[in-house]
Amino acid sequence: MLEVEHLAVSYHDVNAVEDVSFAIASGQMVAVIGPNGAGKSTVFKAILGLVPASSGHMRYRSRSLHRQLRTVAYVPQRSQVDWDFPVTVWGAVMMARTRHRNWLGWIKKSGCHCESIVKSALQRVGIWELRDRQIGELSGGQQQRVFLARAIAQEAELLFFDEPFVGVDKKTEAVIFDVFAELKSQSKILLVITHDLGSNLDNYDRLLLMNKELIADGDRDTVITSQNIKRAYGDSVILMQKELT
Repeated sequence: MLEVEHLAVSYHDVNAVEDVSFAIASGQMVAVIGPNGAGKSTVFKAILGLVPASSGHMRYRSRSLHRQLRTVAYVPQRSQVDWDFPVTVWGAVMMARTRHRNWLGWIKKSGCHCESIVKSALQRVGIWELRDRQIGELSGGQQQRVFLARAIAQEAELLFFDEPFVGVDKKTEAVIFDVFAELKSQSKILLVITHDLGSNLDNYDRLLLMNKELIADGDRDTVITSQNIKRAYGDSVILMQKELT
């Protein structure tokens, strides 16, 4: 189980996240929803130690998560990635295997086992034929598949995806949800930041609705209520209600 207790983050005396607590069991896929600026990405980064937390404890299997980062795969927003970095699709996904190899035995130990894992990941997301392309030459959907393949190849137990559906086509969206279902079946824990409040929410086991604080936690019927949406989105509530109907 992943446990987050009383997580808070402040930037220059401004509270970005306030007292967020939740627990997620193995084999669950959880959507994190809320308006822009709600602190969703900040929660992810604080859990992973990428930004300092003002307070809080993050545990996995009752131990500090920060001592177990080998178990974690993090896929950031595509806008945060330097797509001009000179690496091929194959190279980008192979980077996921770095922690699984002994540096002194790189050449000796990086043979068919790691290569077969990377090949399988690329085939699973349908971009094996693009393996020699530079990542900057790919479409948005193809780029997202590269990082999905990378997460698969890492063989992590906890997977954090920050807005993986932004700028992707329906085919890629379907591929992503299919892979998510497979990862769930392997008892992985998946957290997914999404702005989609439509029917795709039915794919998730739970929803976390937040705006700096955690407003609601539960299934879709429990979380997506007029009262909760108004608390989260404020003046945007009318627009949100139209999207939900």
